[in-house]
Amino acid sequence: MTEPVKGPASYFPSIEKKYGRPIAEWKTLIRASPLTRHMELVSWLKTEHGLGHGHANALVAHTLAEDAGA
Repeated sequence: MTEPVKGPASYFPSIEKKYGRPIAEWKTLIRASPLTRHMELVSWLKTEHGLGHGHANALVAHTLAEDAGA
């Protein structure tokens, strides 16, 4: 049996369903943004793209962790 997805990635299926974009596209948008700080990126996703706080936070946390090599 596979283990359930934990952490920020557990939000990914509902993010794709609710906002109609694949996670890879959201990550590309985050990486292309001139913003670099976690909460700046979260606020930007909420304001410019209409994401809820939890979804924006999950995307930013996962993307920044990937980029940091975590």
